Amino acid sequence: MAKPEYQKFLTGFKIKKFQKEIEPQEILLDKLSQEKEKELGVSEKQLETPISQKVLKSFWIAILIILFVLFGKTFQLQVMEGGSLSALAEGNKFLNLSLRAERGVIYDRNLKQLVFNKASFDLICDGEVFLEDLSHQDLIFFESRISDFPNCEIKNNTVRKYPEGGAFSHLLGYVRPTGEKTGLEEYYDDFLEARAGQLRVKRDAKGNLISKEIISFPEAGDNLVLWLDSGLQEKVAAALKRQVINTGAEGGAVVALDPKTGGILALSSFPTFDNNLFSQGISQEQWQNLRDDSRNPLFNRAVFGMGYPTGSTIKPLVGLAALEEGIITPEQQIYCPLEICVQNPWDPQDQECYADWKYHGTSDLKRAIAESVNTFFYQIGGGYEDFKGLGATKIKRWLEEFGWSTKTGVDLPKEGKGILPVIDDNWTLGDTYHLSIGQGPFSITPIQVAAAFAAIANGGKLFQPQAVKKVINSEKELVKEMPPKVLRNIPADPENLEVIRQGMRQAVTSPQGSSYLLSSLPVSAAAKTGTAQASSREEIYHNWVTVFAPYEDPQIVLTVVIENVPGIQSAVLPAAREILNWYFSAAVEN
Repeated sequence: MAKPEYQKFLTGFKIKKFQKEIEPQEILLDKLSQEKEKELGVSEKQLETPISQKVLKSFWIAILIILFVLFGKTFQLQVMEGGSLSALAEGNKFLNLSLRAERGVIYDRNLKQLVFNKASFDLICDGEVFLEDLSHQDLIFFESRISDFPNCEIKNNTVRKYPEGGAFSHLLGYVRPTGEKTGLEEYYDDFLEARAGQLRVKRDAKGNLISKEIISFPEAGDNLVLWLDSGLQEKVAAALKRQVINTGAEGGAVVALDPKTGGILALSSFPTFDNNLFSQGISQEQWQNLRDDSRNPLFNRAVFGMGYPTGSTIKPLVGLAALEEGIITPEQQIYCPLEICVQNPWDPQDQECYADWKYHGTSDLKRAIAESVNTFFYQIGGGYEDFKGLGATKIKRWLEEFGWSTKTGVDLPKEGKGILPVIDDNWTLGDTYHLSIGQGPFSITPIQVAAAFAAIANGGKLFQPQAVKKVINSEKELVKEMPPKVLRNIPADPENLEVIRQGMRQAVTSPQGSSYLLSSLPVSAAAKTGTAQASSREEIYHNWVTVFAPYEDPQIVLTVVIENVPGIQSAVLPAAREILNWYFSAAVEN
C-alpha cells in the first residue's frame, strides 16, 4: 500500500512522528499549500537545513572549553593570588607618606648662622620621591596639572645653603641630594639629621582623599655651635688665597686654635670649592672640572693626608727634648760653624758636610731657636766630635709625645696621621742631622703642628682639636656639651717649656729673629718659621710659621703652611701678620 503524500513530505525533516493523529483538514491544507508552492516555484523543504552531528559536537566542545577557562581563571584569582591581590587592594586604599623635618643648622661661636635650609619642592607619587628639588618651571607645570597625575602631590622640602661658600667649605662640608656628606655635615650627621614623621593617607578607587592620620610626628635635627670665629675664618681664607697666588705657590692651609681648650677658631685650605654646587646639584661638567684640577681643591690640606715635612718648625721640640734629656742646659753655649763635616759611612776616605744658612758663631738654645741655627741643632740632635747628641730614637720619641704620627682626634672625617721615619740599621748620622732640622722622610699635618705648639703655649697640655663646642635644639636649649679634652700632659719641666717659649719670643723681638716681621703686631707674640724642601723638586719649598699670642696669656695659636713655593721667599709671614693684625684689632673694637 502506497504511503500518503504528507508522509512522503515529512520524511525529508528530522521530525519522524507526531504526538497525535493528523486531522483530515490538516491534510487538505497541506495539500493546498503544496499546490501553491508549485505555482510560485518555491519549496518549503528549502527553508530548513538539517543540523549535522559534527556541528553539534563542536558546539558542545566549545562550551566546555569556555567553562574550563573561566573556572581556571576564577581559581587563580581567588585561591592562588587571592592573598597578594587582597593586600594590593588594601595598599591602593592606604598610602604611608613621609613627613619631612628640617635638618639642624650650624652656628659660629657668636651664634651667627653659617648653614641654612633653603625651601625646595619634590614631586611625590605613591609615597615615593619621583622628582626632587623641582625647578620653578617644573613646579608651575606640575601644580597646574597635578590632577592629571593620580596619587601624586607636591611636597615642601629643603636643600642646604652655604652663604659663605668656599671660605668654609672644607670645614662645614656639604650634603648632596643623594645623601653623600663631608666635613662637619658628615661627622655630626647623627645630631643634625632630622627624624621624619609618617602620615597615613586613605583614598578611594578614583584616588580621591578620604582621610589622613599622623602615625608619628617629624622632629627637627639638632644644631651645632662651633668654636669657630666666622670673621676670623673669612679673613684667614682671604689671606691664604692672596698669599698663595702672590708667591706663585700651589696651595696651603691655615689652622687657628684656642690653646686653652683646643677649640678650632679657624681652619682653611686652598684651593677650595663652592660647597653649594654639591648641595644643590652639581653638573657633570662642574664635577669633571674639579676632578681634573691638578691642585686638588677638594682635598683638605689642614687635616687630610700625610702632611708636609716641617723644616725648622721642629726645632723648639728638639730643643725641649735636649733640655729634658740633659743634653744641654738653657744657658749652655755651643760653637756653631758655617758647616759641620763628618765621615761618610759608606766611604771612610770621604766626608759629608752639613751646612747652615749663615755663620752664627757661639749660641745658646734661645738664640738658636730665634735665629734658626742649623748647626746648633745638628749637634744637639746627632752629636758632633766629643759632643753627644740626642740620637734619632729619642728625637722620635719626643715628637710622638706631642702627637706627631698619631691622629689628633679632631672632629672631622678622614684625618691623616702624618709619618715619622723608620729608624733601622740603614739609618745614618746624616739622617739624624736632617731630622733635627725637620728634613728627611717624615711629614706632619698642619693641625698636628698647631696642636703641638698649643701645648707649648699653654704649659704642656696637649688638647684634642675640636670644631664643635656644643649641640643645641631648635629652642637653643643645650642638648650636649663638648668639653675640652686633654690627650696628655707633656712630661716636661715647666721651666724648660718656658725656655722654649722665650726662644720663640726672641724670634719675633730680635732684628735677627726669623719672625721679626711679626714684631709690629698690636700684641706680643712668639713664633717659629720653617722651610722644607719639597721632596726631589729643586728650588721648591714648603713654608711654615706657627705663632701664639699674646705671649703673656696666649689666646690663639696660628699655623700657616704654603706648599710648593718657588725659591726662597717669605710666603707665610705676611699672611700670618695680616690675620693676627685683623684678629687683635677686631678684638679691641669689640
